Amino acid sequence: QVQLVESGGGLVQPGGSLRLSCAASGSIFSINAMGWYRQAPGKQRELVATITSGGSTNYADSVKGRFTISRDNAKNTVYLQMNSLKPGDTAVYYCNARGVVTIAGWQDTSWGQGTQVTVSS
Repeated sequence: QVQLVESGGGLVQPGGSLRLSCAASGSIFSINAMGWYRQAPGKQRELVATITSGGSTNYADSVKGRFTISRDNAKNTVYLQMNSLKPGDTAVYYCNARGVVTIAGWQDTSWGQGTQVTVSS
């Protein structure tokens, strides 16, 4: 069973920065893609950014130029550096892992529990 544990959320003023981390565990051999999604109150969960094991990245238009996703394959950890935060970025941020190969076999997708990010003055 793959487990994803997020950390780094919190309250920040507009224009501030936060760095989210997500560590995957569970006898993992490899992870194809990792990413971040977010869900604001009353809205659907949406893509923020993804990164493949080879380092290819994809961002939502709303965060391009402000957020940077990165990963440490050796640690099975993905990061999201968020700069120039806006109130509209307020949401619960979820970590996602796709195509995970573990000692027990292959797992299509896994989700973390989420971490709250609040941007407010």
